[in-house]
Amino acid sequence: MKKIFATSAWLVSLLFATMATAQSVSGNLSAMTNQAIRLEGFNGLKTYAIDAGQTDDKGNFKLKYAPADFGVGYLMTADNKPFFVILSGEDVEIKGEAPGFTETMQVLKGQQNSWFGEYASAHPRREQALSAWAYLEKIYRMDSLFSVQQKPSKAIRDEMQRIKDEDEAYIRNLPKESYVRWFLPTRRLVSSVSIVAQYRTEEIPGSVAAFRDMDYTDPRLYKSGLFKDAIESHFWLLENCGKPLDSVFAEMKISIDAMMKNLIKDPKKLNEVTNYLFDLLERHSLFKASEYLALKVLNDVSCTIDNDLSKQLETYRSMKKGNIAPDFAFDANCTAPGYPQNSMPKKLSDLKSKYTVVVFGASWCPKCKDEMPEIVKAYPKWQSQGVEVVFVSLDDEKDKYAEFVKNFPFVSTCDFKKWEGKTAKDYYVFGTPTIFLLDSKREILLRPNSVNQMDAWVDWYLVKKNQ
Repeated sequence: MKKIFATSAWLVSLLFATMATAQSVSGNLSAMTNQAIRLEGFNGLKTYAIDAGQTDDKGNFKLKYAPADFGVGYLMTADNKPFFVILSGEDVEIKGEAPGFTETMQVLKGQQNSWFGEYASAHPRREQALSAWAYLEKIYRMDSLFSVQQKPSKAIRDEMQRIKDEDEAYIRNLPKESYVRWFLPTRRLVSSVSIVAQYRTEEIPGSVAAFRDMDYTDPRLYKSGLFKDAIESHFWLLENCGKPLDSVFAEMKISIDAMMKNLIKDPKKLNEVTNYLFDLLERHSLFKASEYLALKVLNDVSCTIDNDLSKQLETYRSMKKGNIAPDFAFDANCTAPGYPQNSMPKKLSDLKSKYTVVVFGASWCPKCKDEMPEIVKAYPKWQSQGVEVVFVSLDDEKDKYAEFVKNFPFVSTCDFKKWEGKTAKDYYVFGTPTIFLLDSKREILLRPNSVNQMDAWVDWYLVKKNQ
């Protein structure tokens, strides 16, 4: 499977050497008469418009695509149901009622699209059969009532292998230079991760190895519509492979190293993949993996990192767990309802609490409007456990800041310099809300990604301990 993912410039040239003019995607959609229709393509994580038009009063249409649009495209009509087509330098003609009625859709012209359609129809049925046989095989292997039956067990294994061989043979018999020869196994890999994780766990190592062999600089992948799905499926499979969390993080580090091998040669795609993967890992609270990715890119990659991405990653180098967070002064606009006027804290280090939660946010931040009331609600419990809160606003308008913090029972401060404020820069804040949990010595204990995570920490480490 490794060689399936190898790329070379000559292959792309070969695919389109004969394409002197634009090719077309045409056909008839009988249920979509006099409707707007458009053809879109993929560039990595994004889609773009290739051509647009309208069906006539009989549902006929014709759209153009150019050599630069090679890969996978999709037709969209008023029903908002995409119909995917291979844009490989051939004219494509289809017929059916509407993209949403896939059972009516036929490919009348375009060999690669015919192959794609045949495989797309047969492969799901093979997958269903494999899953059913895998379930039976497990029963015959683990249930004492059946485990002694050797003939049925062998028959099941033989049938599973036959189905896999049949699927593989279809792809192997396609022309080597065809786009579908590369696309179909890649699509199969990406789409099968949930089935593999649940029912065919013996295939997990092979699937992980195939993901690691992917080249994210390959133009075929970039234009396939699978770019984002490949990243997500790869790390979802690692997260759900059944291993202990420490082992999962170790596997993710290996995968990150494998992805970077080719990406370091392509700054544009490096930034695109890193930015998306970093956000994905953060959203899934896989902080050890996101930290490793950040340090890997900052320390080991020599090509240019976008400024915003660099700031985002730098947070992990300068503000990682175990580091000492910078002290900072509270500005003249500081409010601290819990302190007498004559003993207002002047800076972060003036607080004598066992723990301090520093929250960066703003009145203009939609998520802050949801999260900050939750902090206000949780504050009495946190405070009773020795946890203080400091809100650092990135507002730049005094009236909006004052209105936003007027009911906060904890320290709030703002220098009205937004992202350019010293405190925001010292803490490498690139988004809101950003939360840090510090101990009494300002050592960073945790970088919660939500109020719920912070509240869970209080319940687990403080409330439960004191009961």
